[in-house]
Amino acid sequence: MDKNDTPEGDRIAKVLARAGVASRREAERMIEDGRVKVNGTRIFSPALNVTQKDRITVDGAPLAAPEPARLWLYHKPAGLVTSASDEKGRKTVFDELPDDLPRVMSVGRLDLNSEGLLLLTNDGELKRRLELPSTGWLRRYRVRINGSVSEEKLDRLRKGISVEGVDYQPMQVTFDRQQGANAWLTIGLREGKNREIRRVMAALEVTVNRLIRVSYGPFQIGNLQPGEVEEIRPKVLREQLGESDGPKVQRRRPDGSPGARPAVRGGGKDGPRGPGGARKQAAKAQPGRGAPSGGRGPKPPKR
Repeated sequence: MDKNDTPEGDRIAKVLARAGVASRREAERMIEDGRVKVNGTRIFSPALNVTQKDRITVDGAPLAAPEPARLWLYHKPAGLVTSASDEKGRKTVFDELPDDLPRVMSVGRLDLNSEGLLLLTNDGELKRRLELPSTGWLRRYRVRINGSVSEEKLDRLRKGISVEGVDYQPMQVTFDRQQGANAWLTIGLREGKNREIRRVMAALEVTVNRLIRVSYGPFQIGNLQPGEVEEIRPKVLREQLGESDGPKVQRRRPDGSPGARPAVRGGGKDGPRGPGGARKQAAKAQPGRGAPSGGRGPKPPKR
């Protein structure tokens, strides 16, 4: 095809995602549902390129100019659903976020009973980028199981395991300690299949009774408490994405007063050093936004 025949602009779903309306996939569904108009005409196919000259509305409201991509760390407590709404009426992470947080989307998910680090962003393209398997970021979890498990069994996870016809990639697994009837493990994986850790541990004949994500690539939960939100500074975000450098951190306590300066996090094989940002405590529930409240996080098991 002659380059002069290539349509100008970007695909409409990409533009909607970049404006923070929804992820690209969700934007495509909105288009198919007839919720989007371009220059006054309702469209039903995402196969359309648009430019800044085009007038776009979603549910009758003009599309806002895209804001810079932002990223937040959120300590999800157990008992919240990672979705915009729940058919069973259960609370979602988006019901519990601070009032002044803009509309955000989660990067990946955590199960209802799982807790720990959940990344939030206002940018659909950034969400997609961080979720792609090609990113290769290690996701690390603290896992408490009922019972114990031998190194021989754990080697099955380190080599890769197949459970009920589903193949799981090799995992990084460390047995931390036995604690009464339970044992603590640290598990790192680079893919995010549904209930992956719970299913592979069940295949080893043990039950997971606590699952805490402690890091996602270079971003670590540190001492962030359940329900707290911490924004990554733009400069630091660019550095983590390979676009800049210079880790600087500034935090706020739940009451808005200056917080203590945290230790630099990240580094090594999981990514460059230094996410940081401003911390907030979750406020009253507000549907359609995003982060929870809760008590104290677990102390890491002694090694």
